[in-house]
Amino acid sequence: MARFLLAAICVVFLAPPPKPEYWIQDIRYTTWPGVPVSALVVGGPKDEKLDIAMVVWLIRGGGRTILFDSGFHRDTFPKGFPKQDYLRPDEAVKTAGVAPIQVTDFVISHAHWEHMGGVDLFPKTQVRIQKGEYRYCTMDAWRPGGNHGGIDPDDVKELLQSNTEGRVHLVDADNIEIFPSIRAYTGSRHTYASQYLRRVRKTSVFEPIPEVVSIP
Repeated sequence: MARFLLAAICVVFLAPPPKPEYWIQDIRYTTWPGVPVSALVVGGPKDEKLDIAMVVWLIRGGGRTILFDSGFHRDTFPKGFPKQDYLRPDEAVKTAGVAPIQVTDFVISHAHWEHMGGVDLFPKTQVRIQKGEYRYCTMDAWRPGGNHGGIDPDDVKELLQSNTEGRVHLVDADNIEIFPSIRAYTGSRHTYASQYLRRVRKTSVFEPIPEVVSIP
């Protein structure tokens, strides 16, 4: 009996705490109509077009409200952008019942204008970006030989301001847990250091099962 109780106590104290459940919602804030497939897929047909849903991802759970990418609201790049039904990203998030001030964390997939352009719309968030991406978009991209195509300098200024406020956290690894059960991965090299997220579920203490939830 004593051995049984000791074993039960060991299981209780050694077992990891339960992983949080997350609810993931894609929120469309505008539509980009008539985009040639060839602009999206290498070797794709030039005469075929489709409408692209421009979205941000809202992830709720574990006491956090996480935004994966933030859309855009400045006109630096999209002056000729044929957007339809545009709703500023912070207003779009409100349609899901979340006020901008309630967003606790903002994860930047990469520094292009339509992904990082709303960084200043959620002023209390903790911002996470790959260290290489942060360095490149704030420094090397603007030096001779750099490539700042698609990066809005005003977005960079807002990112730097967030850093001076102590709200920027640099992710300096691939396949690293940045929230409980949510890991960040680098991939595709769409930009200098793009990242995407993956949730990892566990069916038992010993059997992890990964589940891809979103890609930029």
